[in-house]
Amino acid sequence: MKITIAQLDPKVGDIDANLALIRKARNIAASSGTDLVVYSELVVSGYPPEDLVQKTSFYNACKKAVMDLAADTKDGGPAMLVSAPWADNGKLYNGALLLDGGKLSAVIAKCKLPNYGVFDEVRLFDAGSCPVATQFRGHKIGIMTCEDMWDGEATKSLKQSGAELLIVLNASPFEMDKPNYRKKLAAQRAKESGLALIYVNQVGGQDELVFDGASFAISSNGKLKSRLPAFVSSVETISFSTDGKIEPIETTINIDMNKDEAIYSALVMGLRDYVNKNFFPGVLIGLSGGVDSALSAAIAVDALGAERVHCVMMPSPYTSDESLEDAAETARLLGVRLDTISIKPAMDAFDEMTAQQFTQHPKDTTEENIQARARGVVLMAISNKFGYMVLSTGNKSEMSVGYATLYGDMCGGYSVLKDVYKTRVWELCRWRNSNHTDFFEGPNGLVMPERVITKAPSAELKPNQTDQDSLPPYEELDDILHSLIELELPSSEIIKHGHSAETVARVWKMLDNAEYKRRQAPPGVKISSRAFGRDRRYPITNGFRTDKF
Repeated sequence: MKITIAQLDPKVGDIDANLALIRKARNIAASSGTDLVVYSELVVSGYPPEDLVQKTSFYNACKKAVMDLAADTKDGGPAMLVSAPWADNGKLYNGALLLDGGKLSAVIAKCKLPNYGVFDEVRLFDAGSCPVATQFRGHKIGIMTCEDMWDGEATKSLKQSGAELLIVLNASPFEMDKPNYRKKLAAQRAKESGLALIYVNQVGGQDELVFDGASFAISSNGKLKSRLPAFVSSVETISFSTDGKIEPIETTINIDMNKDEAIYSALVMGLRDYVNKNFFPGVLIGLSGGVDSALSAAIAVDALGAERVHCVMMPSPYTSDESLEDAAETARLLGVRLDTISIKPAMDAFDEMTAQQFTQHPKDTTEENIQARARGVVLMAISNKFGYMVLSTGNKSEMSVGYATLYGDMCGGYSVLKDVYKTRVWELCRWRNSNHTDFFEGPNGLVMPERVITKAPSAELKPNQTDQDSLPPYEELDDILHSLIELELPSSEIIKHGHSAETVARVWKMLDNAEYKRRQAPPGVKISSRAFGRDRRYPITNGFRTDKF
């Protein structure tokens, strides 16, 4: 028996394009003599479809696409296991649909609906009953959808009903360390049931989510027998022995990426798909000479190519010669266009415009924010004129504590570093300066000068300014933030990491107070278990103070 894994990059809502992808994969698979092509979760509609599934016209389009695919199987070629929203008896399911012999031969509804983090399927779908084995060409296969595998109930039911092989359809977003957890969990289910398992995952970017693919097959004893590449669309056929027991015959096992390569690749894919799927001609970046904008520019070039990345240096009287030099050298290394537009005339104009109102008030962060907003106006003007999307460059550390200016450096259509702490920004810069893969459009070798990475971070909004004038050292800040955001630890536990109670309380207060800013921030790539946005939903008006807890 041969089964083909179709690891594809569907676009939410573009049913015709998704249909073409599905058919193309089947045609490729047919040449290998495969029996069944297995696709990822909700491949027909794209995942996550969110409230699109509540539109009758959208559901009808998905249903028609499924029935058209079913008709394709009249040709006697491979069957297809696809996934789409599926209605039955007044209920709407996240359905795995077996298409064979010109018809829809089985519907297996997802029974475990995730309702945490970025997932809200309970709001959109009805839960199916626990699955039982499905007949397929003389065998019984056990079909699950994503969350169904995460506890053992569905697997146990499939085993008891006579399943000979487990197949899991997934749209599992990338997070750091998640690929290893998936394999560990799948191996556990295989060993519990004594059945081989195929895990098919979506690939590609969808708004803030990135799906890393890396689909695999494991034997009944939990041993990895095949793994498709990460972050790449791929169609691979796996042969199975059926001599008494269905077991995969070992094929290509693509190696695991290290953490830096996986994170960097996720950022590249997330930006690439967001720009391309939304038909932007390219991106526009304010290149300051600092590390965040340099890394953002490198990711943009790797995602889109240098010709689609336009950088602008916007110096003020406080911009150092080092920053001017570093921005120019970064642009040269990346091969991108760099224009220079001084914001001093705007600063002078605002000083004149507000002179009467600000009389007898000393300069403070107000004037600093005017500089950031002047830069934002320049970038948005260029964006409006030429259609390039502004890429904001702030990182997770800054967004956590509000070290960013609304309508200034926060403006933009997308934020590629939104879920990347400052300490990891430095790590990714060093990794990219030493590494290159075929997945990247940018140049091999250095993509930014060493000084960009090593110099003290500064917003350069006043003389001799550094970030550490206002913030704890980033190594300390990021540990406290990770403890608060990803781990949800109380102050008493964070203090045990070696931080003072005063610093922990201060960071916690800044985190809570900046919630109103984050609600107005652009979307960005999710790489952690707790990204800002749908992953972490705190009230803006929040009277709870945690200093005593």
